[in-house]
Amino acid sequence: MEAMTQDVREPMFNAPWPALTVAVTIVALYAVQGGLDDATFLRLTLRPADLWAGDWIGLLTSLFLHGGWAHALMNAAFALAFGAPVARFLGLGPGGALSFLGFYLLCGVLAGLGFALIHPNEQAPLVGASGAVAGLMGAAARLIERRGVLGRLLSPVVVSMGVAWLVVNLLVAVTGLAPGLQAGAAVAWEAHLVGFAAGALLIGPLAWIRGRA
Repeated sequence: MEAMTQDVREPMFNAPWPALTVAVTIVALYAVQGGLDDATFLRLTLRPADLWAGDWIGLLTSLFLHGGWAHALMNAAFALAFGAPVARFLGLGPGGALSFLGFYLLCGVLAGLGFALIHPNEQAPLVGASGAVAGLMGAAARLIERRGVLGRLLSPVVVSMGVAWLVVNLLVAVTGLAPGLQAGAAVAWEAHLVGFAAGALLIGPLAWIRGRA
């Protein structure tokens, strides 16, 4: 993915404000996360077995929790890098910013739902914005080749980034290693892949709604 870096890397103070807001929020919420008692923290995580029992809140609230500073900072950095082209594409006014935030959250929810469908009986808590950030990555992949103009779903850039993301996550699946996760938390590599696919797919309809297709 080295050849793509210059297209998505953003100096912090030049980044569009919706992407910067998401990145800062990830870090800020982790900074205060330690004030939660164990019961409240667990209640806000995503546990698929509880989800299918009717407790749906974790699909959303788990996106705002992280397993450690490395986990939070990595997600914030990727949200800033890949969120920047998506935020610019959707527009920096109120409508564009709301679309960006809704897109980010929807990708995260779908990523969590995908993980829960694959592991319906899983009790280990799932936390982190990685699925939502992967959605921004999928959307950004369609904007890189034509520099801010929506490209084809199966363009070479989208396919190459998707394959690279698949390989990275298969390595995570094999090794079980991921930075910053607390003991007992699931390494949700499947959610990362679902998030990327959701972002790559949903940016098309959203672009049409926003009049940018």
